[in-house]
Amino acid sequence: MKFLRYGNRGAEKPAVEVEGSIFDLTSITDDIDGAFLGEDGVAATRAALQAGSLPQISIDGERLGAPVAQTPAILCIGMNYVAHAAESGSAPPETPVLFLKHPGCIVGPFDEVHIPRGSEKTDWEVELAVVIGKEARYLADPSQSRDHIAGYTISNDVSERAFQIEDSGGQWSKGKCSETFNPLGPYLVTPDEVPDPQALNLSSRVNGEIRQDSNTRDMIFSVDFLIWHLSQYLVLRPGDIINTGTPQGVALSGRFPYLQAGDVMTLEISALGRQQQSVVAAH
Repeated sequence: MKFLRYGNRGAEKPAVEVEGSIFDLTSITDDIDGAFLGEDGVAATRAALQAGSLPQISIDGERLGAPVAQTPAILCIGMNYVAHAAESGSAPPETPVLFLKHPGCIVGPFDEVHIPRGSEKTDWEVELAVVIGKEARYLADPSQSRDHIAGYTISNDVSERAFQIEDSGGQWSKGKCSETFNPLGPYLVTPDEVPDPQALNLSSRVNGEIRQDSNTRDMIFSVDFLIWHLSQYLVLRPGDIINTGTPQGVALSGRFPYLQAGDVMTLEISALGRQQQSVVAAH
């Protein structure tokens, strides 16, 4: 199944797509959020589909919102691909590098991305995002991680590199939390449709020109390992998002120009769909 949210920002409605058909979920839930995911909402949706009790709808022409609402936390893993660590000027990490993004920077998959005032180094990052569906604390080993995954989606971990590195004061979050800096979606795809999260092609383009082209098999730390590892340091709760890192091919490498107003980013991950954002100057 592919969960989605559609409608004007702040007034999105929940829906689910199955084999190209879209069904209204408002009889089951007001929204797709941590409460829905943590209270067997996925199972309830599956049962309702089997019973034929969900009305089929059309959302042609509707805006798509981020597929998960009211995200408690965005947990981000830095330098999780060897080649990206190298282009960033760093050795591959021996343990996962964790930083946080403010949940308020999440926008829909086709919403505009704002270049912050004074920015000259706004960058793109295609990432596999994992959405937590069941509370996880002190997992015994990585084999338990899959039981805590609600699904997967595409994340653009937009970054302002001067804020991140030159003005950071030692932490990265200044460069990661600007308004609109985390387009998410279009879908929350359930694990049954992604049997191996370490075998997904992921790519990004700017104005149609390829920037990143890789596969999640090249991650240093796997999805299962990351969930287990993070659960040793914090409690993962339903609706939390883990951005699992980006491959090589970002502007920080020096091989490509940074984003400017008028640019268009297109990101894709196999089995998860496609998102696209126009870049504009901050209002």
